[in-house]
Amino acid sequence: MGYGSGVPHTPGPVHEAKANLFRVLGHPARVRILELLQAGERTVGALQEELGLDSGGTSQHLAQLRRIGAVQSRREGTSVHYRVEDPGVLELLAVARGIITRHLSEQQSILRELESS
Repeated sequence: MGYGSGVPHTPGPVHEAKANLFRVLGHPARVRILELLQAGERTVGALQEELGLDSGGTSQHLAQLRRIGAVQSRREGTSVHYRVEDPGVLELLAVARGIITRHLSEQQSILRELESS
């Protein structure tokens, strides 16, 4: 049966796992954390400062990213350092950037056409 056949689709565990991944990545602060970590390991304090968030908010976002296996932490003295654990997540962000760029480029093209007519 095809799409729109009136039969409800029950998502399976794989669909749920994929949707959860996108839910976790769907927060602007988490995307920014991954972008910052792309340049290399950072402490929670450095991330907190760069994000302008309190330590609780930063820790919650990092915990969500850690839960999906995107980042890994290590303790050094009193500091906790984070790094990207799965480079695939950075590839996913690069693909997203490409999709957004193409979409905006198409919109700009339409805008230029409207302005010239």
